[in-house]
Amino acid sequence: MHTAAFSELTGPNGVSVINQPTPEPERGEAVVSVEACAINRHDLWILEGDSAMIDTDDLPFVSGLDVAGTVDAVGEGVTAVEPGDRVVLCPNETCGTCRYCREGPENLCENFSLYHGGLAEAARVQADRLVTLPDGVETVDAAALPTAYMTAFHMLRRIDAGPGDTVFIPGVTGGVGVAGVQLAAALGADSVGTSSSAAKLDRVESLGLDYAIESTDPDQIRDAVSDIGPVDGVLNHLGGEYTQVGLDALKRGGRMAICGRTAGGTSEINIPDLFLGHKRVIGSTMGTQGDLERLVGLVADGELTPEIEETYPLEETGAAFAAMQDRDSVGKLVVTP
Repeated sequence: MHTAAFSELTGPNGVSVINQPTPEPERGEAVVSVEACAINRHDLWILEGDSAMIDTDDLPFVSGLDVAGTVDAVGEGVTAVEPGDRVVLCPNETCGTCRYCREGPENLCENFSLYHGGLAEAARVQADRLVTLPDGVETVDAAALPTAYMTAFHMLRRIDAGPGDTVFIPGVTGGVGVAGVQLAAALGADSVGTSSSAAKLDRVESLGLDYAIESTDPDQIRDAVSDIGPVDGVLNHLGGEYTQVGLDALKRGGRMAICGRTAGGTSEINIPDLFLGHKRVIGSTMGTQGDLERLVGLVADGELTPEIEETYPLEETGAAFAAMQDRDSVGKLVVTP
């Protein structure tokens, strides 16, 4: 089979389409004929050599978390899916034995990891991590859900966003940001978002963004959000200096969920403001398989349409990563082997 493998950790030019053996399922596994695999900044960090997970000893490496397609074969003991089923993969990998796996939620697993291998014509996966797709849910839309939408949905749950709330999302034109806007609207909450691009903000406003702030300057953003009013929650996928901006925006007792470090892996915050304002900062990684099942249901019911910027054939996977690196996209970039 063909795979879009990372042959060098040098950025988009490090992707090579190579032949590798077609996988066979072992006990508890399924092989999925991949029809769509969304890419994420997590993949790009690996490709740029900015991930502790992968080094040159692991090359060639096939990344790709967000797999959707049709089950081709199943191993012994698999009953949840069968060949011919249309599915999307929940990429969470958990040990199943630690106290957090026993008590839940699953993404607290002390050995938590993520699946890789979707940038290929076929992917071997744990069968119990597959979610079947109802009729009418396209595989390209389904592939957009597991990382960006599942992460945003779980963050919204963690900050308890609901009808009448206002949610602040710095860097709103990224994958998690766009998903956060759409899902906040589905929950009945208003959203405030920032970007350096007026054109990209216009796109996100068409998806439900209520208040657009064209700036990346923390002081300007702080003043603009203050003019709108204190917010109930913050979805922070940037980290860095935007953590304090988010805390400044929060009302007393407000909640901020953090899932990323695009703007920096460390943040300096005002500790008195945190405790005197009874504000909460919550770490959040991915979501749960239950979250993904709910998202598939929202798509099936017509309450959510994932935003897809562009699709690419497997041979153009490097171009997809170049587009992500350029930051000109709004919505998901999806490879269709």
